[in-house]
Amino acid sequence: MHREPLLQLLARYKTPHMEEAAMVERTRYFVRLHEDCFNRHLMPGHVSGSAWVVNPARSHALMLLHRKLNLWLQPGGHADDDADITRVVLKEATEESGIAPEHIRLMSPAIFDVDVHTVYASQHGPRHEHFDIRFLIEIDDNIPVPGNDESHQIRWIPLEQIARFNNARSIFRLVEKTRRLTAR
Repeated sequence: MHREPLLQLLARYKTPHMEEAAMVERTRYFVRLHEDCFNRHLMPGHVSGSAWVVNPARSHALMLLHRKLNLWLQPGGHADDDADITRVVLKEATEESGIAPEHIRLMSPAIFDVDVHTVYASQHGPRHEHFDIRFLIEIDDNIPVPGNDESHQIRWIPLEQIARFNNARSIFRLVEKTRRLTAR
């Protein structure tokens, strides 16, 4: 079954965050229920993938001002029927950063974070949910980041300033997890 690799990743993923643990269970249920869970046209939601991109010092994260949503977010997007969520995340990191794949390093094949969030209705589509699977990616912050036309801006933001750009709970959780990595 094409969903089995994602279901196995989700089964192995453990989080100390109660809210996120509930989202992991919701995601597992959703993926088991919907054979076409990787299709962006599935409503009321679908699987998406995001890259939490950090520099080697773990002091900054790469964020972009999303053109359609007008929000500062991490690189990510729709799976577009690709059941290999790791490949989706690496593709999105490459496309949205404009950085060549050989400069993008997957830090672990394990999930870094899971978030279920609502995408509100707009001229781009109806209200739906993204079951977002997130992986930790490293890019050298000395490499120029050209971005692409999907965002107004892209930049390295110091972890302590990220809340000024996006204060969502899921972004706070990503920052907190990054800080724990550097504390080890």
